[in-house]
Amino acid sequence: MISSLSVVIPAYNEASRLGGTLDRVAEFLRARVGRGQILVVNDGSTDATAELARQRREQLGAPQLEIRVLDNPGNRGKGYSVRHGMLEATSDWALFSDADLSSPIEECEKLLAAAEPDRADVAIGSRALNRSLIGVHQSLFRENAGRFFNLLMRLATGLAIADTQCGFKLFRREAARQIFRRQRLERFGFDVELLYLARQLGFRIVEVPVRWNHAEGTKVSMLADSLDMFLDLGRVRLNDWRGLYDAPRQPESAKTPES
Repeated sequence: MISSLSVVIPAYNEASRLGGTLDRVAEFLRARVGRGQILVVNDGSTDATAELARQRREQLGAPQLEIRVLDNPGNRGKGYSVRHGMLEATSDWALFSDADLSSPIEECEKLLAAAEPDRADVAIGSRALNRSLIGVHQSLFRENAGRFFNLLMRLATGLAIADTQCGFKLFRREAARQIFRRQRLERFGFDVELLYLARQLGFRIVEVPVRWNHAEGTKVSMLADSLDMFLDLGRVRLNDWRGLYDAPRQPESAKTPES
């Protein structure tokens, strides 16, 4: 059994599916983890996401399962939300997962098995290593755009990773502290930055094939967000050149309190 695991779920207007996700994650943590923690990060939702999360906290919380609802100061982006949650996580391991559970929460066991004992500090889910594990595919255009992005990512950063963008990544607590305190990007290009930082800091990364299903209702704009992700490759190298990753950032002084 895993000693302790935090699961960070960034959520923007996820009221329609967050309840089922929290039920499933809570069930997994109760069955497989000694001490579990769920952190829902509400990214300025305009629907009932925050209210639903608070209701589930009252229904599902238990001595061995802590559920917290964190509110961002407005809509700041997925990267900001993940950083907010990961820096609040208190377990030995911290996983961030999309609210739609495109990768089933049970796949976390594969990441833990690949990382333990003392084999890796970061374990990331991958759709590219074994595409037979993909149940529901994205459109052909999105899949080809993803392959092109990965090619440019390798050229820009030197990271030998087949899939940086799967939203299913596990970190040891100390690695998470060091990496996320240096994170600068706040929208969808942040995954590359995290892995770039992990390598720069000497943490060991393992990539693990996981089951994955495309879920409708993605928050990624094919035009604006995709263009920004490509630009983020240059921002990562520029931030490194400017020395912005040399030391952890100071904690933000005006964080919206937990609700």
